[in-house]
Amino acid sequence: MVAFRMSVRWSWPLNSDTITCMPLLTPDVVVAGTFGGTAQPTIPTGSGLVLRPWIQRDAPAVLEAFADPEIRRWHVRAAACRNEVERWIDCWGADWRGELHAHWAIADAVTDDLLGRVSLKNMDLMCGQGSVAYWTMPTRRGQDVASSAVEALTHWAFDGVGFHRLELTRSVHNLPSCRVAIKTGFDFEGVKRRAGLHLDGWHDMHLHARINDD
Repeated sequence: MVAFRMSVRWSWPLNSDTITCMPLLTPDVVVAGTFGGTAQPTIPTGSGLVLRPWIQRDAPAVLEAFADPEIRRWHVRAAACRNEVERWIDCWGADWRGELHAHWAIADAVTDDLLGRVSLKNMDLMCGQGSVAYWTMPTRRGQDVASSAVEALTHWAFDGVGFHRLELTRSVHNLPSCRVAIKTGFDFEGVKRRAGLHLDGWHDMHLHARINDD
């Protein structure tokens, strides 16, 4: 079955006679219900890591991660206590069911220790597009954790789900993130001027992207 997008044209004032539905001629790239109608999968990376759904047991490690100055610098977020992080984890699960964002914990395939996070954010299923984001626990930086996770997520999104385009944006000053983008095949496309608000003000952001048939 092919699902078609519906575009709605609004006239003012609104009433039953002025609302006109205008069907579009192109099908949805990713069919609605692909995420919310299924359990979030665990994705192997092939390098001793797995991407798995978040669980409440991860809360202490997430709290530790967001006490790190570098994570707070680039993600502009902090947690006051474990209960707050547990609410984040509940929201991450709800994001999957609502088909808004998809968040995974990066974990050791043997010990299940939390090593970081990778997400597919701002999912536009109609156009098959989304944005990749990630962080790594401070003790595991420089060990290919982020690049392995991004590569696995990208293959899953393209080959397993059928996304068309994934973007990755990062501050021009975030050089480790730049290395991850280049290593995982996200081509540099340009500069988004003063597009990211950080603790020290607005940053220019570099835009990287991969297309399904790259």
